[in-house]
Amino acid sequence: MPKSVLLQGMNEKQVIIIGAGPAGLMAAQTLAEKGFKVHVYDQNKAAARKFLVAGNGGFNLTHNETINSFLEKYDAVEIQEIVRNYDNKKVIQWLSDLGISTYVGSSGKIFPTKNFKPIQVLKVWLEHLQNLGVTIHFDHTFVNFDDSLVTLNTTGETIALKYSKLILALGGGSWKKTGSDAKWVEILTKKKIEISALQAANSGYNSDVKFHHLQGQYLKNIQVSFLGNCKIGEVVFTKYGIEGSPVYFMNRFTRKFDFPLTIDIDLKPNLSEIEILEQLKSSEKISPILKKNLKLSTTAINLLKTLDKETYTNIAVLAKLIKSFPIKVLSFRPIDEVISTAGGVSFSALTRNLELEKFPNVYCIGEMIDWEAPTGGYLLQACFSTGFWVGDQIACSLGSENHH
Repeated sequence: MPKSVLLQGMNEKQVIIIGAGPAGLMAAQTLAEKGFKVHVYDQNKAAARKFLVAGNGGFNLTHNETINSFLEKYDAVEIQEIVRNYDNKKVIQWLSDLGISTYVGSSGKIFPTKNFKPIQVLKVWLEHLQNLGVTIHFDHTFVNFDDSLVTLNTTGETIALKYSKLILALGGGSWKKTGSDAKWVEILTKKKIEISALQAANSGYNSDVKFHHLQGQYLKNIQVSFLGNCKIGEVVFTKYGIEGSPVYFMNRFTRKFDFPLTIDIDLKPNLSEIEILEQLKSSEKISPILKKNLKLSTTAINLLKTLDKETYTNIAVLAKLIKSFPIKVLSFRPIDEVISTAGGVSFSALTRNLELEKFPNVYCIGEMIDWEAPTGGYLLQACFSTGFWVGDQIACSLGSENHH
């Protein structure tokens, strides 16, 4: 039996959170502000490792779209309801309350103003939590739970803690080095909790043709499409295939089919095929027209030059291909190198409050739940939103219990 450590001064208002990522910390803040004593346990030596790594590529915390367009980015109605409840405006207000001003980038992404690095945003937040009386315990690995105790491993010993409410904020399965190792999947599966298998999300594709000579080059202002789903943005060629936000956006649509699949790139979204053909007819020499008249980038022209001569010189076919250049994709990238994971605890295993049906008083939040969204602030937003949602639900339920 593990050494049982029942926390001192245990009262009805004590909540235990496993995982000090954005979802767990937001739940902690929401509860602490309502007078609850919150203990957060994390297996790392510092909080929010993945939050900091995500910040390396440009630290966008949410997006400034109108709410309906914002919600369309999520694949599950359940997560849409939760994000609507604690939306992008509320995240901006929350940051402002912490003393962190934000600005809107050119593509609508919301960033902290220039003088705030990810580590500084986190530091300000952790200080705020400390002032609210939240205690964070590091080097504590989640091992198991039942309907009254949660078991953790710390420096070689196993402890069991009694909880009144337990929040699991255990993350997805990508970027293991940050601590999101998905070891919780096995623990929950043994308890017959329904889980959709974790899969690579916001992933590049391995392509059939290897674009070695285009490696590291960008196609800008193009449109990627797959079966009627379209997304404008930029794509970068890699040694294995293609990456980029419109590519990531297509993941959820391609996921429903078996590879290999073909996705199409429209190299000139603002012109019709007929307009392109008219330009191509205007001269014998194709390359100058592509460059001067159609203003295609060098990368786009080099991509078209991968076609065989017969195709490249047939202007009717070439016009079609400029509007719809097919790229055959074979698979996603390995799960550990992608930005996020799809899959996780199924909404059917959870109540509307994100409480496990089989374990009342145990809640799941953040990326460990089965929802998917593209990059651009949507992933963090949903982590903040689920953390707030559960913190708020618990505060209401325990608050009313304590008043009886």
